Amino acid sequence: MTGKITFTMIKPSAFSAGYTGNILAKIEEGGYKIVALKKVKLSKEQAGHFYEMHKERPFYGELTDFMSSGPIVAAVLEKENAVESFRKFIGATDPAKAEEGTIRKLYGKNLGENAIHGSDSDESAEREAGFFFSFLETV
Repeated sequence: MTGKITFTMIKPSAFSAGYTGNILAKIEEGGYKIVALKKVKLSKEQAGHFYEMHKERPFYGELTDFMSSGPIVAAVLEKENAVESFRKFIGATDPAKAEEGTIRKLYGKNLGENAIHGSDSDESAEREAGFFFSFLETV
């Protein structure tokens, strides 16, 4: 059974470029219901905690530096088969390989600054949503 929620973040480069409104509009046009939304600026430590599963990877330091470099917009989205459908909706991780019309193709700069995060599993979606939002914020 697939879940009805996924988690997303509009990343610092897309936020600073002024793409937040366009990205949120595209998400809603895609049939996703925004059930929780907030703008935050992660500290390096908070970004490190969020991405702890990548701690041993060579890109971890660069990733946490980038994700703590400016504000992000975090959101919980609702739709049937949310995780899988949203990952297709936002496009390939590398914007150069993303399909035309996807968020990453439209607003991503490169592999590291690809505009938006999307959960990779139902379990990740629950964990990531819980990192940013309390139960009271998502009901």
